[in-house]
Formats: sequence, C-alpha cells, structure tokens
Amino acid sequence: MASTHPDPRPPGADAPGPARTEPGRAGRIEAHGIDRIPESERHGRPRDLFAVWAAANVNYLSLVIGGALVLMGLSLGQTLAVLVVGNLFWLLTGLVATSGPAAGAPSEVITRALYGVLGNRVNNAVGGWLVSVCYFALNLAAAATAAFALVERAGLTANTAVKVAVILLIAVVTLAISVYGHATIMKLYLPITLVLTAAFAGVALAVARHADLAHRPEHPLTGTALWAALAAGTTMTASGPLSYTTSADFSRYLPRTASRWAVTGWTALGAFLPSVLVSALGALAATAVDMTDPQESLQRILPGWFSPVFLLALVLGTVSANALTAYSAGLALQAVGLRVRRSVSVLLDGAVAVALTLYGLLASRFLDTVGNALQVIVVLIGPLMAVYATDVLLRRGRYDGAALCDETPGSPFWYTRGFNRAGALALLAGVGAAALCADTLYTGPVAAALGGVDLSLPAGLLVSAALYAALMRGDDAVRAARTEG
Repeated sequence: MASTHPDPRPPGADAPGPARTEPGRAGRIEAHGIDRIPESERHGRPRDLFAVWAAANVNYLSLVIGGALVLMGLSLGQTLAVLVVGNLFWLLTGLVATSGPAAGAPSEVITRALYGVLGNRVNNAVGGWLVSVCYFALNLAAAATAAFALVERAGLTANTAVKVAVILLIAVVTLAISVYGHATIMKLYLPITLVLTAAFAGVALAVARHADLAHRPEHPLTGTALWAALAAGTTMTASGPLSYTTSADFSRYLPRTASRWAVTGWTALGAFLPSVLVSALGALAATAVDMTDPQESLQRILPGWFSPVFLLALVLGTVSANALTAYSAGLALQAVGLRVRRSVSVLLDGAVAVALTLYGLLASRFLDTVGNALQVIVVLIGPLMAVYATDVLLRRGRYDGAALCDETPGSPFWYTRGFNRAGALALLAGVGAAALCADTLYTGPVAAALGGVDLSLPAGLLVSAALYAALMRGDDAVRAARTEG
C-alpha cells in the first residue's frame, strides 16, 4: 500500500526526504530540481556569474562563426561590426537572469507567468527542451571534431567505431558536470575560464603573425547582397545569446536582494567579451587560412607542440558550454511534467543529443549544419526571448516564487484553463512574422521581395515584444508587481 504521508519535499525536488537547508556543495549531486530555492540556501555574488558565462563562450563554435562571416564575403571591418552588434543581445540574456534571484526558481518555472501553468509545458517542450538538445548536439559535434584530430595525432585511426567512442566519452564528461549541478559548475568554471583564456591567447599570438589586417574580399559585396550578408551574419551571431532564455537557472541561488543591475551586467559581460574576442579571432584567422575547416586549418599556423593544447582547449570550451545546456535541458524536461530526478532527466537529454550528434557528424557536413541550424532556430528563439524580456520589464523584475511553483487551478498563473493567451498569441505572432522574413533553408515572401535580405531577427523580436506588452498591461499580477515595494 502506498504511504499516506505526503512527500515533504517541494514539487520538482531531486530527491525524496526532508527538505534540505544546507547549501549545495561542489562534488555532490545537486538536490534541487525545478523547486524553489529556500532563502537559507541562497548564497554567492552576482560577479560569480561572470566566470560561468565566460567559460561557456570560449569555444569552437565562436571560432566557426567568426570565420564563416568572412567566408560569406564580408570585409574584416564589416565582420567585426556584425560580431559586436550580434553579441549585444547578451544584454537580454542578462536581463532575464534577474528573474532567478527574484523568484528563487529556474527559467523553466518562471515562464509560467508568461504562458500559464499548462501553456508553459508546451513552451518547455519546444522552446526549452528541443532547442537545448539541438544546441547540445551542435556543441558536442564541435568538441568531437577536435577530439578526432587528437586521436589522429596519437597515431590511431579515427574510424567510425573510434568516433562513436570519442563522442560518448565527451558526452559522459559533459553530463557528469550537469548531473552534479549548480555548485559544481560555479566551482569549476573560474579555473576553466583561466585555462581557456591562456590557451586562446596562444592561438591569438599565432594568428596575429599571419593575419592580414588589410584583407578585402576578392569580390566585395555591394547593394542588396551586402545587406543580405550583414543581416544573415547578425542573425547567426545573435542566435547564441537569444538561445539562453534559461539564464535564471544559474542565478536563482543568489540572494533575493542581489542587485538586478549587477546580475544583468555580470551575466552579459561574461558572455559578451569572450564571444566577441574568440569570434574576432576566427575572423582574423580567415584572412590567413581557409576557415571552411577551422580546426584543421588553424593547426597549420600553430607551433607543432601547441596543436594538442589548442585541440584540448576546443574540447574543454565546448564541454563547458554544453554542461550548461544539458543542465537546463534537464530542468525543462521536469517542467514539461516528467516526474523524474533532475539527474535522470539530464541523462535522457544526453542520450537524445548523442544520437543527433552521430547523425550530424557521420551523415552531413558540419559547417553547413551549424549555419543552417543557427539561422533557422532564430525564428523561434527570438520571439521566446522577446516575450520573456518584456515580461521582466513589465513586472520590474518582481516575481512571486511560491505562486509560480503552484501548479493547481488556484494558481494566479493558471490564467484561462491553464493558458495565458497573451503569451501564446505574442509568441505565435512573432514566430509568424519571423518566418515571413526568413531566408535560410527556405525564403519567406518578405525576404524574397527584399532580394534575400533576412529580417527575421528584428521582426520576431519587435512583433512579440510589442504584442505581449499591449496584451499584458492590464493584467492584475503585472500591475501588482509594478507597484510592489
């Protein structure tokens, strides 16, 4: 017979038993899942977020993006401008991170305020879990390509069996960090940031000796072709920050009194600086070598002894990024309604991502896959970020964590039959507008009329933000949050 005593753990907690009041420690599996973090377990400072986001953005994918912009026909100056503009969207990532300390809950729970208790399950299934798993697969593929080169340098043949083994090994290391969770991530990422900075500084010295600062495209782009390339490049660059609608996952352990300006600033700065610098390094390298295969080409200008260090740094950087992605994907799976431990949900996500990675590496061209995926996915993630950021501004960063964790029809975030029509309509309208303006794997009618200029990024962001703000201004909970304190 089942026990008649209710589980005293809050919903979404990672393990049964009495509620824990001791803060999590590095090296121990995190006890919390999507449940609210008690005030007694809140700790740390906003500046601790800098290393978390820096470590996650010194990676191979940033090199690929920088090199790809030059390959698209942009000049070096145009490429650097696109990198700065695209990475300014990290400010939105920082803004939504402020909801974490306010609610003491992860983004996957906070977004119940946007879509309703049941509507948010759909949001987490598509905008949370699916997007995270796709990014996990892309980053895992990036790490694997560098690891394959290490295998070859060790004198082994990177046949299919070896490649599968390498992918599985990298996935195990990544998932181990995610399973151990928040405290382990906070402890590891400062030393990881320092190691990666040193390694990429070595790469920068080698690139500086070969880069052509006066580089000009063989056939400079003009007119519509130039605007199309600038728009596509900005979209590709912005896809990184826009994908992190989960930034509250890593700030929710901060005290409720943490400065919102500090949380925004340290999150955004920690991601912006390495993203711009590493992407710019990729662009400079593209003036000296063929960046259609960055990992292979860069080794030609690196000292022989440094090549293994470079390859290991590529693997470590992508593992760092993927550990955050897998962590959030596990929370998203719980928020969908799957009642399993967070550690189990992370492993389930990893299994799906590994399968996608094997397909991406063994059955398609990696660079094409990256470019297409990053541009197509903005049709969805741009509006998702816009709705979330607008909600934070409307509520002035004030969220009731206890109410957000209430999944019953009596919850203030139940709205109408579990759905907030304002959030759903704003998101769908933004996705529709972005799809009409996209020029990626398909060309929308607006993009076709503009000669291939892709305006999906601004269209999706502006339509979703404006419509959500208009529909939610009269909401009682929003008015209460704006007048609180």
